[in-house]
Amino acid sequence: MVLRRFRPRLALLLAFLLIACAPLAPADPSDPVANPHGLAEPFFGTWRTSGGEAVLGAPLGSPRWVDEYQVQFFAQAAITAVDAGRAVVDRYAPEWQARYPADLLSLPVAPLRASVSLVDIHEALAQPLLPVRLALRIEGYTGPAEVRLYDAQLHPTATVSAEVVDGHAEVSVTARGGLGPQWAIVLVDGQLAGARSQIFVLEATTAIQTGDAELDALYPRLHGFMQQDVVSYALHGQMVRGYRSPDNPLLWLRDHVYQGRSFRYFETDMTSLLDAFRQAQRADGSFPDVLDYPERFVQATRKEVESDLEFLFVQGVYEAWQTTGDDVWLANQLEAMRRALAYSTSDPLRWDAERGLVRRPYTIDMWDFAYGPTTLSPDGKPAPRHWITPDTIWGTFHGDNTGLAQALKLMALMEARVGDAMRGEAYAQQAQQIMERLNQLAWNGNFYTHFVPEAAPDLVLSPQLSLSNAYALNRGVLSSSQARAIIESYYQRRDFGRAFAEWYSIDPPFPAGTYGMAGGKGENPGEYVNGGIMPLVGGELARGAFRYGYEAYGFDILRRYAALTRLTDATYLWYYPDGRPGISGPDTLDTDGWGAGAMLAALIEGAAGVRDAQSRMRDVILSPRWAADPTLSQVRVVARYPASDGYIAYLWQREANALRLSLSGSADVLYINLLLPADAPGAVQLQIDGLAVEAGIARSGPSRYLSFSAPADAREILVVY
Repeated sequence: MVLRRFRPRLALLLAFLLIACAPLAPADPSDPVANPHGLAEPFFGTWRTSGGEAVLGAPLGSPRWVDEYQVQFFAQAAITAVDAGRAVVDRYAPEWQARYPADLLSLPVAPLRASVSLVDIHEALAQPLLPVRLALRIEGYTGPAEVRLYDAQLHPTATVSAEVVDGHAEVSVTARGGLGPQWAIVLVDGQLAGARSQIFVLEATTAIQTGDAELDALYPRLHGFMQQDVVSYALHGQMVRGYRSPDNPLLWLRDHVYQGRSFRYFETDMTSLLDAFRQAQRADGSFPDVLDYPERFVQATRKEVESDLEFLFVQGVYEAWQTTGDDVWLANQLEAMRRALAYSTSDPLRWDAERGLVRRPYTIDMWDFAYGPTTLSPDGKPAPRHWITPDTIWGTFHGDNTGLAQALKLMALMEARVGDAMRGEAYAQQAQQIMERLNQLAWNGNFYTHFVPEAAPDLVLSPQLSLSNAYALNRGVLSSSQARAIIESYYQRRDFGRAFAEWYSIDPPFPAGTYGMAGGKGENPGEYVNGGIMPLVGGELARGAFRYGYEAYGFDILRRYAALTRLTDATYLWYYPDGRPGISGPDTLDTDGWGAGAMLAALIEGAAGVRDAQSRMRDVILSPRWAADPTLSQVRVVARYPASDGYIAYLWQREANALRLSLSGSADVLYINLLLPADAPGAVQLQIDGLAVEAGIARSGPSRYLSFSAPADAREILVVY
């Protein structure tokens, strides 16, 4: 009875469920109620079943061809038609518009379909300012078209016209802009006909191409030398990678930092060794010379007579940060650098409170053994005087103080960036005061006196020109008159009857036996750091020569070093004055990275004139100096930090009564000092991307530079005279 009574109700419920579960009839795309935006299939069906306007938003125009597929963009997603009846949805992240060029979304759609591809697949990885050939195909079309390129940051980089014949055309574009995948879109009559999201990938590799075989071989040769100087091993559970001493297989802070000026243009690991030294910092703020090397049973140690490690750590951190732009990493180094500078400027072993300058024992320039005959090491073996003893002669060495002043100035910049700006101002003021006191004590009118003793009345000193005068040229602490006097002092000693180069470690050298070396090199004049010829001096001298108006002298040094390394396929830390290579011991390398790095820096930062004023090549001062060499007419330069996306590239061309500069890079701020040829008149005309621009003339000695700022996206600079 009960079942019979509910049977009609069960039938009704079953009928309702069958209707509810039945598939929906497809909406009619032509129905303005069901399809208010007039969407075509398969976009409409996919849009509707994915939530419609409430979820994906309204369409942003009609479908367009991208990467050989039709794509329709909506406020919150893109729908791609995979085949005739199927489409897929790509929901946007909040910053979705950063994925597409604005033109791709805003331009009306052409009734034609265009595809664009590479003519040569080998150009899929392109280099800045080199041509890339593109093939266009527009079925059934003959007439004009336009190709626009956009870099990985979606900034427009090139626009070229094409003449399509029977559906085909080929164009050449210049690769430039931010690194990474590059977009290309094709327009017909101002309408979008097609697009490709990765027509090629822009990569930048450091290179200098001048058309001069000697100069062109220099960068790859020096790069090759330095790659053989890498040491890598596990330390305390972490891998460290650094650049070794040319005469010792260990990782020394000094050698690594001085080589870092150049290996940053091809090295990706800029921080692991500096992190390891920070972890090895002592309680008083000082650093060891060399790291633990468990496989060689070496423990971290320091040669007592040295006073430069702390400012070198600061320099190393700054230059590593420049390449990476990693502000978090930089902030983590601040406390270690503060402690290091406090140690240098307060510890009685390193700081002369009366003079207000760094002190050290009487060494030859920055080297690690002191004045006097061979002594005994703590283990009783004959050795140079690496240790402080009661008869140690103390005094002021100029290189410690120009290096410290530079570190204090760099510290001011780093504090302003990630630390305490007021503390940074104090560091900058301290640097100025140190240089004032040093100039009063040690500047002799032509260069810095090698050593000024604190109390040694019987010590006979000669006016020796020591190698850190060359380093001072590039530390940003000298007046231009001081720098020019130092350069002229070296140039005046260029006597090929006396030595094959004027790159003296110290000149004149000390008499035989002045520094006891326990039978090692350096006891005799012309050996090692006692008057040997050092490419590291030549490199610093060349970089300074370019910087202070002696551009021809800078090229002269580079060419002599290029010839030396070409003839021997080797480079040594030091040479005898007659040109014989200096062999200090069984660990001596013929791929000295210290000298090679200094010469490489002279090439990139001196001749090519690349200077990073901040980090990641975002604030660049560009000073191409190729006009000083009349044999050069076209030069392509790329300077890249592989540890980041930072790079600058340019093509310099000498034309009849004109200079042309084509640009590309990562810069947000760009300032240019363009060396003018000697025969250029007083008045010149400047154009940036075809527009006349005012510029000033800056002088460096007899050299004239046209100085001006340029937009970060500037492409062509033309100077007419």
